[in-house]
Amino acid sequence: MKKMPLSILLLAPWALCFGSAKPNVVLIMADDVGCEPIGCYGGESFATPQIDALAGTGMRFEHCYSMPVCHPSRLALMTGRYPFRLKSGWGSFPKAEEDFSIGRVMQRAGYATAVAGKWQMTLLKKDTKQPGRTGFDEWLLFGWHEGARFHDPMLYQNDKTARTMTGSYGPDLYADFLSSFMQRSHEEGQPFFVYFPMALAHDVTDDLKWQVPYAPGKDRWMNYGEMIESMDVTVGKLMATLDRLGIRKNTVVIFTGDNGTASKSKLRHLGKKGAKYEYEKVVVTRNGERIPGGKGSLKDTGTHVPLIVSWPGKVKQGAVSQDLVDFSDWLPTLAELGGVKLDPKRPLDGQSFVGSFLDLQSPRRTFAFSESRGKQAFVRDQRWKLYANGKFHDLKKDPGEKKTITGEPEDKEASSAKARLAQALNKLNYK
Repeated sequence: MKKMPLSILLLAPWALCFGSAKPNVVLIMADDVGCEPIGCYGGESFATPQIDALAGTGMRFEHCYSMPVCHPSRLALMTGRYPFRLKSGWGSFPKAEEDFSIGRVMQRAGYATAVAGKWQMTLLKKDTKQPGRTGFDEWLLFGWHEGARFHDPMLYQNDKTARTMTGSYGPDLYADFLSSFMQRSHEEGQPFFVYFPMALAHDVTDDLKWQVPYAPGKDRWMNYGEMIESMDVTVGKLMATLDRLGIRKNTVVIFTGDNGTASKSKLRHLGKKGAKYEYEKVVVTRNGERIPGGKGSLKDTGTHVPLIVSWPGKVKQGAVSQDLVDFSDWLPTLAELGGVKLDPKRPLDGQSFVGSFLDLQSPRRTFAFSESRGKQAFVRDQRWKLYANGKFHDLKKDPGEKKTITGEPEDKEASSAKARLAQALNKLNYK
């Protein structure tokens, strides 16, 4: 595996407590999965025993916020910067950011790096080498809007031409690829960073001239519940690999989602020329409440996502954090875990949340930010939420945002919160 020259390294705060050996890092990001489907977050509709067990060995965050749709979330994750600053078109990635992206950071920290699943930073048929330029030594990625991602998937392995894997199930191939990479890295004595942007539980592509295969033995594609349960099984496969290799205690595993739960999911094509698809409406029961999927919305159903961090012996088992995290925080967090110094001349929106899951004395985020394709945005804390258009909400009393607090709040706590969030929004210079 290719090794990069190391930059100036810092002794990370966690190393002062737990030793200087670099931990392996596995970052798993589900697609179109908010908090509602996950059992440890109160989800009752589907079985997620592997993810629930992961939370049992680590910390569950109650306040992690993404962008409401997939590509902006991935931009923030890769760069540590909010999407509006990047001015990047849908499904593209700024070339100026490639050498400073999350993969490059981990390479410079001395890690072997790999990614598998959904890329979405470009159409790979137009640029097969882009994952390498953003810092990944190896990759196995499906052709986004080019072919199937689940059954008989069309996959790019490293910078080779894509090929259809007939008779195979994509999520199994992604997990096997990453498992093999982890084993080889471990045997070579090199810490690894594995990024797994899952295909699950996003429904199939609908803009091809042909239809991707139905699930074997069915007259339809997988429904949302089947995809959630397959997602959970796939997470379990990676955990089993870490256990088999005996490296679970030296591996930080992070699980999250790229945006809220899908509002609908395609089941089948109606079969006639020009015909539309048949959809199922996605409604999930959480803590006894039936909640429609809210992907695309700036409300909690579109932006409140799961975040679980497991590091046995380092992160307290079964812990719950009320600290804020947003999607710009991934890059500085991984940089701190890897002990690498970031360039102070390149300001980031993100800040590390290592201190949160290791219970260290360090600054905590005071607001989270999310935006909707440059059309609208909010800043929020655990209770209060202020939109860029001035709408202000008390989410404790009104989680569904049915009533806007108009004018200057009479309540002193509300007034103080609104002023503080307005100041944060002004400093961001969101446009």
